[in-house]
Amino acid sequence: MNITNLRAAFQLLFFVVLIYGGRVGLRLGHFLPCFSCPYVSGCAGQCYLMALQNSFWGMEMPLAAIFTSRGLEALLVFTGFLLLTLLLGKIWCGWICPFGTLQDWIAAVRRKLGIRESQWSWVQTDRLKPVKYAFLILLLVIPLFIAHMGLHDDFTLPFCQICPAKPVLPLFAGNAGYFSVDTTNTITAFMTGLSMVLTALFLVGMFFKDRFFCIFCPLLALISIFDRIGFVRFSKNVKTCIGCANCQRICPVDIRSVHKETSKQNVMSPECLACMKCAESCPTDGTLSFQWLRWTLFTSSFAGAIRKLARGGHDE
Repeated sequence: MNITNLRAAFQLLFFVVLIYGGRVGLRLGHFLPCFSCPYVSGCAGQCYLMALQNSFWGMEMPLAAIFTSRGLEALLVFTGFLLLTLLLGKIWCGWICPFGTLQDWIAAVRRKLGIRESQWSWVQTDRLKPVKYAFLILLLVIPLFIAHMGLHDDFTLPFCQICPAKPVLPLFAGNAGYFSVDTTNTITAFMTGLSMVLTALFLVGMFFKDRFFCIFCPLLALISIFDRIGFVRFSKNVKTCIGCANCQRICPVDIRSVHKETSKQNVMSPECLACMKCAESCPTDGTLSFQWLRWTLFTSSFAGAIRKLARGGHDE
């Protein structure tokens, strides 16, 4: 099976469905574990991060607030997010997320232009890994502080205000209005100005580095928390591994733990996107495999690796 072409087809399908599905009445809720931005007019479903920030906004005692109508609604939305996360895990990131798909398209343009991907040292990569968790903590803490410190309402959704998906994804719905600085007041001007700066930096980063935004994505950090209990598994048969390091070279987020693992079977890392490129590039039968509960979704094979090599490795 050509997993790359299959994945590309799924990405295109879900991009169209999530960006435009609301225009034909499709409503998937506001608990999706992917960047389906609610600022896109006519989107079919919304990223859970907005609901998560809203659920923490103004809560002075989050545990007690669970028993209020607002708290119960937040708990219900979280339950929806949790079920979807357990069901598909990182497949949301590698196969469904519209903003992830856009990053892959940008990378494909770079390769068509013959521009090489920026190479980082392992030290740089390791240093950046905690950043997505810092973003996750901040997007929860800042809304809580609003109740105690009287922060401006623009801080109610701190991550959404600066998320690059907010100005970029609405472009596909014909709306360029978020590519501007709102001068209504000082705080709003600062937040929208910061959004423009970060969006520009991320767009440049996404061009020169595969899945650049995913390195910092707080939603990826949140999904990763449930890796151990999710239905999707990523396994390695260390006995058949020949140490070729194809998995390390092909990984869009520079994961090297799969190649280096010599004892454990479970090799799903917090940074993994379940794109399955590593398994497609592995030249030994059954060494790397993705499973959904007891069923195998995809497994490595010599024939598959040869086909990918014949296509030139990168073929999105």
